[in-house]
Amino acid sequence: MGKAGVTRPPVRRALFVATILVGSFLLFLVQPMVARMALPRLGGAPNVWNSAMLVYQALLLAGYGYAHRLSGLSLRRQATIHLALLLLAAVTLPITLVDLPPARPGWEVLWVPLLLAVTVGPVFFLVSAQAPLMQRWFATHPGAGEPWPLYAASNLGSFAGLIAYPLLAEPNLRLHEQSLAWSIGYGLLVLLVALTAWTRWRIAPISDRVAGQTTAEAPVEQIGMRRIVLWLALAAVPSGLMLSTTTHLTTDIFAIPLLWVIPLGLYLLSFVVAFSERRFLATAIGVAAPFVLLAAGGYAMVSRGSGTLSLALASVVLLFVVAVVLHSRMYDLRPPASQLTLFYFVMSAGGALGGVFTALIAPVVFDWVWEHPLLVFAAALLMPLPRPLDWRRLPGLDPGMVRIALVVLAAVAAILVWLLHGYRNEAAEPLTQVALVIGIATIGLFLIPWRWLFFGLLAVLMLAQGGIHTLQASREGARTRSYFGIYTVHDYPEAQLRTLAHGTTLHGQQSTDPRSACAPMTYYGAGSGVAITMEFAPRAFGHNARIGVVGLGTGTLAAYYKPGETWRFYEIDPAVLALSRDGTFTYVAKCAPDAKVVLGDARLELAKVRPGSIDVLAVDAFSSDAIPLHLLTDEAFGVYLDALSPRGILLVHISNRYIELEPVLAAAARRRGIAALVRDDNPQDQTLLTPSSWVALSRDPRQLEVLARSRPGAPWGRLESPAEQGWTDDHASILPYVRWQQLLGKP
Repeated sequence: MGKAGVTRPPVRRALFVATILVGSFLLFLVQPMVARMALPRLGGAPNVWNSAMLVYQALLLAGYGYAHRLSGLSLRRQATIHLALLLLAAVTLPITLVDLPPARPGWEVLWVPLLLAVTVGPVFFLVSAQAPLMQRWFATHPGAGEPWPLYAASNLGSFAGLIAYPLLAEPNLRLHEQSLAWSIGYGLLVLLVALTAWTRWRIAPISDRVAGQTTAEAPVEQIGMRRIVLWLALAAVPSGLMLSTTTHLTTDIFAIPLLWVIPLGLYLLSFVVAFSERRFLATAIGVAAPFVLLAAGGYAMVSRGSGTLSLALASVVLLFVVAVVLHSRMYDLRPPASQLTLFYFVMSAGGALGGVFTALIAPVVFDWVWEHPLLVFAAALLMPLPRPLDWRRLPGLDPGMVRIALVVLAAVAAILVWLLHGYRNEAAEPLTQVALVIGIATIGLFLIPWRWLFFGLLAVLMLAQGGIHTLQASREGARTRSYFGIYTVHDYPEAQLRTLAHGTTLHGQQSTDPRSACAPMTYYGAGSGVAITMEFAPRAFGHNARIGVVGLGTGTLAAYYKPGETWRFYEIDPAVLALSRDGTFTYVAKCAPDAKVVLGDARLELAKVRPGSIDVLAVDAFSSDAIPLHLLTDEAFGVYLDALSPRGILLVHISNRYIELEPVLAAAARRRGIAALVRDDNPQDQTLLTPSSWVALSRDPRQLEVLARSRPGAPWGRLESPAEQGWTDDHASILPYVRWQQLLGKP
C-alpha cells in the first residue's frame, strides 16, 4: 500500500528487462545484416565494417539525444510520441538496400556511411533510443530502485544479437527472410514498449518524480564540464580501441573472416561487467589491468604479420580489460537517475568520437594503424591504477630505500627489454619471449605509483616488440594506406627484389633488375593455373585474344602479355593503381604498355562491358585473407559469363590460408552448368614463387580438356564435391568452409 491507502502498481522489472533485451538484440542483429546486404557493392575490406560502425554510432548518438530531449516531457507524452514514431518508421520495413548511384573512386569513405544511413536510419534511430528511455521509465516507479543494471541487460541483448547473426541468421536464412524476421521482431518490440508505457501510465509525471522522490526531495545535480569531458574520454577510448583492434588484427596479425565479431562482442560484454550491481568482477579486472596493459599492450605496434593465435588473443583480451576498466570508471562517475539520459547521451557522443577518429580521421592521417597504439597510450593515461599495489607506504620503507629500489627496478626492466628486443630480432623461442614479457610486466606493477614511469615502460615495450620496425617503415615511406587497406612495399637490395603486402598477405613481388622486370613471381609462376591458361590463350582464341584481370596488385599478370592481345585490368583501389603508375612496380608499364586499367568495382564495371567481349577473365581480388564474397556469388558468376565469349575461360584464384573455397566454386559451376578444373601448383623453388590454387571454368568442357593437356607434367584435377548450396547475394556463409585446424595452428 502507498500513501493514503493508494495501491502502487507493480514494478514490472522483468517486462522492462525483456523490452531492453529485445531492442538491443534487434539493434545488433541489423548491423551485420545491412552490412551483408551492402556486400555486393562494398566488398569485404576491414574499413567497410568500420564505416558501418561509424554510421551505427552516429545513429545511436542521435537516438540517445532524442531520448534525452524526450525525457523532459511527461511520461504519457513520451510514450505517445515514441510509439507514434515507431509505427511511422515501420513503413520502411522490411529493410532493403537503398539504390544509390555507385561511389566515385576515392569517395567510398563518405559514400558507404551514406548508403547505410539512408537504408537503416529511421528504425535504427528509434530502436537505439529504447534502452535509455526504458531505464528512465523504469526509474519513475517509487519502488524501482537503481536503473543502471538495466544497461547491463541492454548490452547482453546486443551481444546476443551480434553473435546470433553469423551463427544462426546468416547460415540459415536468406537476406529477405532475415529482413522479414527482423521486421517481426520490430513489431514485438513496439508491443513491449506499449506494455511498458501502460505500466507507468498512472504514475506521477517524470517532471514531478525522480526514482520515487519528489523534485523538492531530490534536487537536480549540476554536472560540470570537466566531468562531461571525462565521460567523453572514457567512452571514446574503448570505442576507438574496439575499431582499431579490428583493423590491427585483420591487417597485421591474424587476417581471418568474421574476426570483427570478437572485438565488438567483447566491447559489449564490457558494459555488462562494468554496469553490474555486483562489483567483484569489475574490481578484480581493474586490479589485473596494469599487468594486462603491459603484457598485451606491448604488442600494439606489431606490423609484421605473425599469424599467431596468441597475439590475436592478447589483442582481444587487452580490449576487453581496457573497456571494462574505463567503463567501470565511467559507472563510478555516474550521476543520479534524474540525469540518466544526459549520461547516456554523453557516453554515446564519446563512442561516436572514438569511431570518427578511427574510421574517418586515422585512415587519412596515418599510413599505418597508428591509432591503435595511440589509443592504448590513452587508456594507460585514463586507467585508474590500483592503490593496493602502491608499495611505497609499506612499513619500514623510507624515501631513500624507495629511490634505490626504483633505480634497481628500472635497471632490471631495461636489461629485460634489451634482451627481448634482441631475441625478437633473432626469432628466439616464443616461450623465451613470453617469459621476458611477463617479467617486464611484473616489474611494471612496481612502477604503478609513478604513472609516467609506467607509461614510459609501456612505450619502450612497444618499441622493443616491433615498434622500431614499424616506425622505420613509416619513416621510409614504405606504406600506403587507403580505404581498402594498408599496403607495404619492401625492398631487398641483395636479392634485387621488391615486394607488396596487403595486410598479412603477400600480393606480389618484382625483380628490381631491369633484365628480369617481366619475370612473373609469387602466385603467377610458370606452373600456376593462370600462367598455363595465359600461354594457352593464343592457341584457343588467336593472337588477338582479349584478356581481363580483376585485381591489379603489382600487375604481375602483365608479364604474360603478347603483342596483338587486348588487356584490361579492373582495380577498385586508386592507391594500388598509383603503385603501378609511379614506377614502384613496372609490370604494366614495361610488359603490357597498351593495357588499360579500369578504376572501380570490378563486378559493376564488368556488367557494363559488351557481352562476349572477353576471352580469358582472371579473378584475383583478395584483400589480405579476407574473402571477396560479392565476387564469388552466383550473381557475380552470371556477370562474368555474360562478359565471356562462348568458349571463354574464367579463372578464379582461391589460394587462402583459412577458407576452403573449392566446394563453393564447384557449387557455382554446378548451378551454372559449366565445366571446372583446378590447378594446385606447389613449386619446388619457393624463394620467388608461391604455392597457388587456380580454378578454370568454361561453358565448353572441351576447351578445358585441351587446356589441361597443353602443359605436360602440369596436371589439372577435378574440384572437390560441391557445397549443398552455392553462394548468392541473398544467402552466403563462410562458416562451413573455415579450415579450423589451420586457424588453430594445428598441422
